[in-house]
Amino acid sequence: MTEWIDRFPGLVALHAPVRDRLVASARVIEVPADTVIFGPGRPPENLLLLLDGQVRVQQIAENGREIVLYRVHSGESCVLTTACLLAFEDYTAEGIAETDLRAVAIPRASFDEAMSTSPEFRRFVFAAYSKRITDLFLTVEEIAFGRVDSRLAHKLLELAGDRAVVPVTHGNLAAELGTAREVISRQMAEFQRRLWVEQKRGQVTIIDRPALEAFARANPI
Repeated sequence: MTEWIDRFPGLVALHAPVRDRLVASARVIEVPADTVIFGPGRPPENLLLLLDGQVRVQQIAENGREIVLYRVHSGESCVLTTACLLAFEDYTAEGIAETDLRAVAIPRASFDEAMSTSPEFRRFVFAAYSKRITDLFLTVEEIAFGRVDSRLAHKLLELAGDRAVVPVTHGNLAAELGTAREVISRQMAEFQRRLWVEQKRGQVTIIDRPALEAFARANPI
């Protein structure tokens, strides 16, 4: 149970009493894929430190339109959870397990105690918080000022990784890029016209990766 501390470099420097109290109160949990971990109007009960897996944090407007704010990967914590714990506020977005997860759950009481008594724990929390806030500002800048075609090319390559086939819909891509599905559909039609991709229901196949990569390099985001 104690080895999870070593997965987070910022916690290794904790003084022994603080470390021991965190380990004693925390628990390792497992969450299956597609679970809604938190949602709007619900208060946070724990600080979650992700050991394995990936969480998607997204905002849903009243009209049902979605926008992906960020993802939490192994070795990270959720900035929205941190903000809500610090401000004693309810969640305003939802977090969904994209894969099976293993995470450390630190109860609110233990979080509050460590924040008030341990400078090392505060540095750990605020370092993660500041990095994610910077990432969120970049996301807002991309949505407000970035070209959809270049952002779409980068996103397709990111989602594909080493694969050619990307299991994704136009609605998924619209949520990822914070735009309308119709905009994505028009741009995907243009990519297909250029013979860079091929589309089928629920998936996109990259058929000319060098051309798509060259376009992405020429149009950085």
